[in-house]
Amino acid sequence: MPYVRSSDGVRLHYTETGRRHGPPVLMIQGLGADKHLWNVQRLAMASSFRTIAMDNRGAGRSDKPYGAYSMEQMADDAAAVLDHAGVDTAHVVGASMGGVITQLLALRHEERIRSLTLACTACRHHQWRRELLAEWAEIAETRGMGAMTKEAARWMIGPRSFRRISPAVGWMGPLALSRPPHAFAGQVAGILAIDDHVRDRLHQVDKPTMVMVGNQDILTPRGDAEEIAELVPTAELVVISGAAHGFMIEHGTTFNRVLLDFLHRAEAAHRLSVDEAADHELTG
Repeated sequence: MPYVRSSDGVRLHYTETGRRHGPPVLMIQGLGADKHLWNVQRLAMASSFRTIAMDNRGAGRSDKPYGAYSMEQMADDAAAVLDHAGVDTAHVVGASMGGVITQLLALRHEERIRSLTLACTACRHHQWRRELLAEWAEIAETRGMGAMTKEAARWMIGPRSFRRISPAVGWMGPLALSRPPHAFAGQVAGILAIDDHVRDRLHQVDKPTMVMVGNQDILTPRGDAEEIAELVPTAELVVISGAAHGFMIEHGTTFNRVLLDFLHRAEAAHRLSVDEAADHELTG
């Protein structure tokens, strides 16, 4: 199980699955989540792509330092994972906080990007969301991660699916205890610390980009996705009906179909650009 040291010494964990020599896809999860929330997608992609699913600092098997984290540093963490995996360029899929990290990765390390998939994410703050995340961090530190998980569940699961999925929340409580409150709070602090400069630079993104959102997402509503899609010149917007924030699990089949279609198209475009660059170099 590979580990890599970030530029500030934090140890990061990642796992590779799928085709060893397939087109690489880096997968970055959201607040408090680890790589396993991509399991449904990794299974669907295994026959076509080489997937690299990482644990952000503060989650999974990666180190969990005390103090506030930096979204910019977490984008550099992702670049360090690509370096360690021997990957020059990759398709990058980011969800929620992972979508913010993915945007920063594209802006800080644009030469590493083949395409971007930005799922259930945003490019700027809303005051109500700042207050909500700060409240979640306080609950985690004062009442524990189990209490925070129960509080956050209603924001993650659509009302149509809540009764079907909510029994799972009960057994997720003990799993949440494996995530230290200080690490969750550190990720929240990193989210709250970032300003809206990302939004002002999204026009610089020139790689194929897909923005995905569920029409029942109340944490990162459709308006957030529409804003990103309007700002990124190459972006296409996909709205999944009946889906909420956790739609990669709640509506995994639809999510996978849309994602795979986009990745195949983006990889074809990447191959074409590589071939054209090679032809240009030969003809001088």
